[in-house]
Amino acid sequence: MDKDNPTLWGHLPLLVRANSKESVEYILQALWRTRKTGLDATDRNIFRDMLQLQSDTDLDPLLVCLRILIRRCVYENISKDEIQKLFPHEVLPELQRLLTLLLQKFQKEWREDIHKDQVTLPRLKAMTWSMADQDTELTDPVAVINLKLQSDAQSNTGETDVKFQLAKDTLETMLRSMYCIRDQLSDTVET
Repeated sequence: MDKDNPTLWGHLPLLVRANSKESVEYILQALWRTRKTGLDATDRNIFRDMLQLQSDTDLDPLLVCLRILIRRCVYENISKDEIQKLFPHEVLPELQRLLTLLLQKFQKEWREDIHKDQVTLPRLKAMTWSMADQDTELTDPVAVINLKLQSDAQSNTGETDVKFQLAKDTLETMLRSMYCIRDQLSDTVET
């Protein structure tokens, strides 16, 4: 967050209106839980009641500020000392300590969540090929490719076999694409 932007930080004192540390904790957890979908009307009503706010126009700037703070702590893996440095001096020390404590409390769990959300593609473990048996001389020859893929994803560990056929024209197209990939990978390594 931008320490030089007082209008953004100016909404954090609204958290002081919460009845307890648990209320602020609930708000942070709900914001994380709804990071992909956004808050529903029920959560917004609960937040407004907790913070004694009249409308969403009072609530929304605070939520934006908290979401930015959560993102910085989770995605940038900010340490306890660095979390405290995010706040300008205008933010009350008690509020800084509370937010630092709560963000630190959930940081490990939330970082694990983002790792679970990441897509892990399988990697090529082995490749074999053979010429398909052709019953008639009228058909074009085809190669049968067998790929063995290794998945390192937590939900799907193990190997998968993929088998497909390639005729000469599709093989040539695939090889041209593979050469392009090789060239781009070479260019990336060289720069």
